[in-house]
Amino acid sequence: MLSFESVSLHFGGVTSLDRVSFDIRQGEILALIGPNGAGKTCILNCISGFYKPQSGRILFKGQEIQRLPGHKIAKMGIGRTFQNMEVYPGMSVIDNVMAARGLHIDYNPFLGLLYYGKARREEMRNRRFVEEIIDLMEMQPIRHEMVGFLPYGLRKRVDLARALALEPELLLLDEPMAGMNMEEKEDMARFVIDIHELNGTTILLVEHDMEVVMDIANRIVVLNFGEKLAEGTPEEISSNPEVIQAYLGEPRE
Repeated sequence: MLSFESVSLHFGGVTSLDRVSFDIRQGEILALIGPNGAGKTCILNCISGFYKPQSGRILFKGQEIQRLPGHKIAKMGIGRTFQNMEVYPGMSVIDNVMAARGLHIDYNPFLGLLYYGKARREEMRNRRFVEEIIDLMEMQPIRHEMVGFLPYGLRKRVDLARALALEPELLLLDEPMAGMNMEEKEDMARFVIDIHELNGTTILLVEHDMEVVMDIANRIVVLNFGEKLAEGTPEEISSNPEVIQAYLGEPRE
């Protein structure tokens, strides 16, 4: 589905990514792991159009996207969540999720003001779609709550729901379980698996919780100081000596 081909990213004299290459296969959960500062979020930012790499290519379904603006990339079928949640705290849950449907609404602005004809039909169609996402994410009791007043774990859930409202074929998840307690992590892992299995969504997951990664990922790419260190199945990665030394920690005697 996506090819990340020898991509390099520099900020002044600092190299964030150094000729990193990997593929994301359709229908899989690919985990991207590595220490803090390894370049994981930089990869997500390059794919979603926030950063423009100095060299290399990023192909989504055969089309180069590394120079496209973010809104065009989103419209092609790539959605994402953020490590630092970018929700609208002064809006309700349902309005936050509806905000993502702007890319899928097509009607004359004048008809929108009148709420008539095609505008009314489009609004109703998109609200039905959003309600299905709210049901999937088990947010019915909070659908009209102001997001800014919600607990951290529920705000993370809203962030994921809004990404789903884009109808992504490829979903980029940037540490969706960071800062959560055990119960919240279990819920979020269950939602990620449901999204993958029910919708057939391909997922690129950045996550530090190795137990979660090993449980749900089909393959893993390991980064270290902006370079790809290893790639393989969870079993291969967990037994890779270089990964153990650089990231998972030295094995006990």
